[in-house]
Amino acid sequence: MHISPFVAGLPKVELHLHIEGTLEPELKFALAERNGIALAHDTVDQVRASYDFDDLASFLDSYYDGMNVLRTAEDFHDLVMAYLTKAAAQNVRYVEMFFDPQAHTCRGVPFDTVIQGLRRAQLEAEQKLGVRSGLIMCFLRDFQPEYAMATLLESLPYRAWILGVGLDSDETGNPPGRFAEVFARARQEGYLLTMHCDVDIAGSIEHIRQVVEDIGAARIDHGTNVVEDPALVQALADKGIGLTSCPISNTRISEGSKIDVVKDLVARGVKVCINSDDPAYFGGYIAENLQLVADEGGVDEAFLALLCRNAVDISWAPLDLKARLRSEIDAYLGGAR
Repeated sequence: MHISPFVAGLPKVELHLHIEGTLEPELKFALAERNGIALAHDTVDQVRASYDFDDLASFLDSYYDGMNVLRTAEDFHDLVMAYLTKAAAQNVRYVEMFFDPQAHTCRGVPFDTVIQGLRRAQLEAEQKLGVRSGLIMCFLRDFQPEYAMATLLESLPYRAWILGVGLDSDETGNPPGRFAEVFARARQEGYLLTMHCDVDIAGSIEHIRQVVEDIGAARIDHGTNVVEDPALVQALADKGIGLTSCPISNTRISEGSKIDVVKDLVARGVKVCINSDDPAYFGGYIAENLQLVADEGGVDEAFLALLCRNAVDISWAPLDLKARLRSEIDAYLGGAR
């Protein structure tokens, strides 16, 4: 995909990025060799060819299989540095990264190993690359709520390193309300809340309603099915609950990019931003996702800048950083005109 000069230079903020989903095949092979792990594929090209998804379940199978090579704090450090190096090259100024501790602790990798590696890379990237970042700890909704609660409690010694908590993985039969007690405790501990309401999932509107009315999250990840319920759309606009949309991944696991829905929701006052989700698996980082919006949506530069400004507005960045990022985006748009 050709990235236009405007999209390339646009200061960017990303809020929906699974760090385990940035594991490129080249790094997967390197970590497998370092840790003495045999892979099912012999070449990088074979791994890429295996990323042929047509639904969420087939993607998740590859996603969880891929992270088996992550064993040590050094592995997690290298994963984050590889992503943030690419993010810096795409002019990402700030990113909030999801991580899935249960996907690692369930296979014997300690929580401390995971977060120490992530944290060291965050600090290194801020110093060397100028990219600031935060962490969002996601619970896997296809595990029991009791495991989520145990993970929450295990995270508390690292509370200062984690901005908030989320909910991801297979949504079928696993509504947000199933984890209401866990999220209530997380809020008590000072964590901010977001959660996935995946695209075109059975019961999606009810799941979004639970997030908005029962749990009270600050953001919803994906969530574009809200367009089916005008009252819920208005509730998002009124409450300032933002959506983190991922056009390229939408094209791989649902019916189309949903860019038309994004435009509609923005016109109705909902703060929607554009993100890359699991870029190593879906074949596009944030610049490619914004370019898809430009190409398919037929939007102008001001709309692309608005999407990036929305990301700043609904981010959990410090207020001084948010003010600086808004100024950067506005100045960039002004200079481009």
